[in-house]
Amino acid sequence: MDVIGRYRLQSKIGAGAFATVWRGYDDDLDIDVAVKVLAENWASRTDVRERFLAEARMMRRIASDRVVRVFDLGQLPDGRPYFVMDHIGGGTLAEIIKRGPLNAADALWWGADLARAVAALHEEGVVHRDITPANLLLRPTRADSTGGGTHRIVLADLGLAKRVAEASGLTQAVGTPSYMAPEQGRESGGFDERADVYAIGAVTYALLTGRPPYVASSITDVLARDPDADPPSLRPWLGDSVGDIDAILARTLAYRVDERWQRADSLAERLEAEAYRVEQETPEPPVTAAAAASGEKEGTTVANRRRNWPVLLMLPVLLILAGVGGWFLSGR
Repeated sequence: MDVIGRYRLQSKIGAGAFATVWRGYDDDLDIDVAVKVLAENWASRTDVRERFLAEARMMRRIASDRVVRVFDLGQLPDGRPYFVMDHIGGGTLAEIIKRGPLNAADALWWGADLARAVAALHEEGVVHRDITPANLLLRPTRADSTGGGTHRIVLADLGLAKRVAEASGLTQAVGTPSYMAPEQGRESGGFDERADVYAIGAVTYALLTGRPPYVASSITDVLARDPDADPPSLRPWLGDSVGDIDAILARTLAYRVDERWQRADSLAERLEAEAYRVEQETPEPPVTAAAAASGEKEGTTVANRRRNWPVLLMLPVLLILAGVGGWFLSGR
């Protein structure tokens, strides 16, 4: 299959149980696209087909650049539906985590950015229900003032997403176990936006350590967790710089919903404040020969380049003062 509709397929981006996503090209608009196609083995299942189409319609209705945008919908000759989305070219957060733990400041900035993205989804009245590193795309943005690139997290794969009003009455256990809030594994009681808040904490923990706080292979593992136990301490990874990070994530990952952080936007503010604290208390990394040639400090990533902006803003002032000083001295 080389062409779907007017879109030329280039490579497979990923495949799941229900669908395959291809990277394609739209010659008419001269842009890269992502095309999601329902799997053949599910084509005859009306309920699966409707859920697939519901995902496309929901993504289309959400007016936020923090959610992948759908702009076309169609059907293959064999009857399988497909929809076309923006292609987000920066990879996924899962690829970053695979490289190993990030430094604390970078991990917290990414966690805060995720919380901002989730808050935007919640403002649209939608609960994601399956926030995992693999479902978090990185959108490259304009180069920053230091010459380096930056990225923003964009939410993808809304196949399990529901309107908040619907989620409160759901009883089916769904999600990815290692990032799933405990209430999502129960057969009664429903859930709300705080299930996504839990997932923000699990992803942030994985950024800090390279693994989620509770590695679970099934819903049984999720429900078997001790309700009164805090997640494993981050001190072995962060040492004395751990500060309030343990307490923040313990609250975010609380087993009981009422003890958890209640809103994604307020969690974002707290993570941002803690990221700034860590940056101020952490010595600047050494400069290697290779890093000096590229203008980067060793260990610097796109997330922590933002720390340089106060210095950059001061440079024009310092240059003016130096000029005034030189004029004054030459006049004497």
